[in-house]
Amino acid sequence: MTAPWWRAGVIYQIYPRSFQDTDGDGIGDLKGIARRLDYLAGLGIDAIWISPIYPSPMADFGYDVADYCGVDPRFGTLADFDELLDQVHARGLKLLLDFVPNHSSDQHPWFVESRASRLNPKRDWYLWRDPAPDGGPPNNWISDFGGSAWEWDEATGQYYYHAFLKQQPDLNWRNPAVQAAMHEVMRFWFDRGVDGFRIDVLWHMIKAADFPDNPPNPDYRPGMGEMHRVLQLHSADQPEIHAIAAGMRALADGYGARGQDHVAFGRNRPNAKNMIDSKSLEHCSRKKPVPIFSRNALGERLLIGEIYLPLDRLMDYYGGAQAGVQLPFNFQLIDAPWQARALATLIANYEAALPPGGWPNWVLGNHDRQRIASKRGEAQARIAAMLLLTLRGTPTLYYGDELGLSDVPIPPAQLQDPRELREPGLGLGREPVRTPMPWDAGAHAGFSTVSPWLPLNADWPMRNVAGMAEEPASILTLYRQLLALRRAHPALAIGDFSLLDSEGDVLAYERRYEAQALIVALNLGGSEQRLTLPPWASGHRPILSTRGEAPRVESHVLRLRADEGVILAA
Repeated sequence: MTAPWWRAGVIYQIYPRSFQDTDGDGIGDLKGIARRLDYLAGLGIDAIWISPIYPSPMADFGYDVADYCGVDPRFGTLADFDELLDQVHARGLKLLLDFVPNHSSDQHPWFVESRASRLNPKRDWYLWRDPAPDGGPPNNWISDFGGSAWEWDEATGQYYYHAFLKQQPDLNWRNPAVQAAMHEVMRFWFDRGVDGFRIDVLWHMIKAADFPDNPPNPDYRPGMGEMHRVLQLHSADQPEIHAIAAGMRALADGYGARGQDHVAFGRNRPNAKNMIDSKSLEHCSRKKPVPIFSRNALGERLLIGEIYLPLDRLMDYYGGAQAGVQLPFNFQLIDAPWQARALATLIANYEAALPPGGWPNWVLGNHDRQRIASKRGEAQARIAAMLLLTLRGTPTLYYGDELGLSDVPIPPAQLQDPRELREPGLGLGREPVRTPMPWDAGAHAGFSTVSPWLPLNADWPMRNVAGMAEEPASILTLYRQLLALRRAHPALAIGDFSLLDSEGDVLAYERRYEAQALIVALNLGGSEQRLTLPPWASGHRPILSTRGEAPRVESHVLRLRADEGVILAA
């Protein structure tokens, strides 16, 4: 197996506020993640992706960054991060950071300077425009959080653009100085030893240069969220973004080529091509250089792009002639109709659309979207786990899904999410999927010594890691079994994929690597189903069932019980 680590690997997303608290403030931290690394290694994942940990006013819980080269005190210190990274690598795992390059906090020093005056050298680091002739916003662009995407600045008499909250002004990625500064940020973390980045809202990073109005959305209906009143034709997914992604990829590839014995002192390096003035990243250069002596080969550095676009436009982010990110996130399973024929078509179309060399990836949930157990029910959440971990491509797990966690209702008095507070009653709030990880049946579920920042799942005394780890039939045990099978069978990790003929509620496919061939059969319905196996699979027998004891194969026919998924091997 010579595939890059991320092709055969499984990524596990951690929302740090909700993973493990060690300092008694009810909020998770870096030391908490370090404390639970043995659990993650035992689960069988290969890499962890940590949502933002940078210093932030927390207007959007860390996605409003005030310092790209630091750690927010709520989560710990840079020394805590270095220790965590060392422990991650010591266990043979990888660590990815959430990179938020589209926008900063309005309290970032860059924006403080930018809004100081129209003549400030950093004025063009953000997107400033004069009012429309009537004195209103420059155009009709709408924030993804509702309301105009333009905020009036009285002191300088112009509007600035924010795709999200007004506390999150968008950076001007057409400015070479901004690009150079952000590349230095990436180098800062690569030099510390991180294995890659998940790039937040990558498709938003370039806007049409002349800022025309977006066209109205003919399919808009009340209740969809105000952002959908217009089509984001000019405010996102512009052609120039692919050169930006290519620059990031080239930078990352330069690190991957250095391999295991790379030793870097990033804070000692001069600024790139003098594009940034000496004070732009002085907060980075003040931080003590840390040589990287990784206990395992760092290998290729991974870039994952958050991109919510239709399939044909998503594929452009692989790069074509210009290298793009290795994995443009594929979110199709989150909203797909949960029907066998619909899923078969979706999977086939995605595979067929991949460019030469493009590697698939699959996601069932994240910190912004409804949990799979809430969307599909507890029984089908087990089917979804088998689907995610046996399709061709790199899967990403969201913390707690391995426990079958459902969305947790948040009492009105505890609501903090600006997405919900700005457009209440539409079900757009993200906090129900960001609740604390239940570790045991002790006080506060072992997450903290005090009440956590969000409520726990109501069934935490039974649905927790310690209890479910001892249950042979638990969904946690199933996840561990599936992850172990991926490691034991290259066909599941990097093998070829082909759909099999099936009927009714059955989705079936083959995974093959060299002489090894496995069959995955999933019953997406609530009644017994039959699958006639192909002649070449005459010696295949079930090796894992989502319902415990595996069914038998009789006369080339597999009988699947309701809500059952099965993996067969020779």
